[in-house]
Amino acid sequence: MRVIKSILIFSFLIIMGSCAVFQPRIPYRIGMSESKFLRQNRTAVISQLGDGQKVYRVNSDERFYLLVTFENGVLTQLEERELAPIWQQQRIMEENPPVNR
Repeated sequence: MRVIKSILIFSFLIIMGSCAVFQPRIPYRIGMSESKFLRQNRTAVISQLGDGQKVYRVNSDERFYLLVTFENGVLTQLEERELAPIWQQQRIMEENPPVNR
């Protein structure tokens, strides 16, 4: 009887541990290391460098992107921005044509 209980408890622990493996990975969070971020976000490109800071740009979808700031290899700031729609950019260009000198 003791052996069966031990086997059941051991099986339960293995099943619970395997469920943890299938949980979704968090793509970014404050305090994350730069190397882990780059492993999980392979499409990230450097947007800015300077003063011990690196800013990566990650496209989240067609309209939004993230600016992810690292200081000394640690994620310190996340900022989501919206891309300007193409029709809006075209309207601005039509209203303000380039001046030829």
